[in-house]
Amino acid sequence: MRKIIVGAMVSLDGVMQAPGGPSEDPTKGFKFGGWEMPYFDQQFGEELDRVFKEKFDLLLGRKTYEIFAAYWPYYDDAPLGGIAKLFNDIKKYAVSRSGEVDTSWAGSVLLRDIADVKRLKQEDGPNLVTQGSTELVHALLANDLVDAMSIFTVPVVLGGGKKLFADGSAPHSFKLTGSRVSPNGLIVGHYEREGEIRIGDTMLDAPSEREIARAEAHEARGLKVCRRRRSGEHQKRDETVDGAHQVGVEGFVAGWSPRMPTSPARRNAAPMS
Repeated sequence: MRKIIVGAMVSLDGVMQAPGGPSEDPTKGFKFGGWEMPYFDQQFGEELDRVFKEKFDLLLGRKTYEIFAAYWPYYDDAPLGGIAKLFNDIKKYAVSRSGEVDTSWAGSVLLRDIADVKRLKQEDGPNLVTQGSTELVHALLANDLVDAMSIFTVPVVLGGGKKLFADGSAPHSFKLTGSRVSPNGLIVGHYEREGEIRIGDTMLDAPSEREIARAEAHEARGLKVCRRRRSGEHQKRDETVDGAHQVGVEGFVAGWSPRMPTSPARRNAAPMS
């Protein structure tokens, strides 16, 4: 069985979008592309070598694969010539749920969904290392497929952009297996999956009256929110039923439902990046 290792460059606020250059990924007007490069030093390079020291294959989302395929085959100069040769020689798995993907970069294989990734993980072979690929990483974390992470944290706050973590990741604790701080403030942490989340408790043996009042108020607010949500759900259901009557039986027989928009954007799943 292979391990899946997430390799990520992130800002202090967790952004991993376009670390390498302004044109890499300007999605949604992101204007800080290249934020990682001023911090690339000897320590940074040595820790990258650590990520790539064991035999591995690349596992990439479609957008990151296209960025790499348009760059690394044409790069053979120092200081990253070694990485270019490595990436060109190994196998590259590109994950895209839909659409055409040009996999002419030597050693490239197209995967269509997470089920394909799961099957690949079960096979014998080198570990699978991700680079970039935000949406793919989110899916891997949500499907409990990540065995290790190497996170390079750059001392900048970007204020927005695609982030490494999203709600829905499978909860786990990770063990720090190595770390390093460079003179320019870069913090590198290498982590391996360890087990379940351990929790503790700082509560007093006997809660104060103020704590009891706070807990009761918090519970009351939660009940109010829950009632409002339920009320909204009932209203939406009523509106849906009314819409169904307006459309008529013929519309439903034809397969149309007001709860299932038929726009092309809704029908075609977005590719993993």
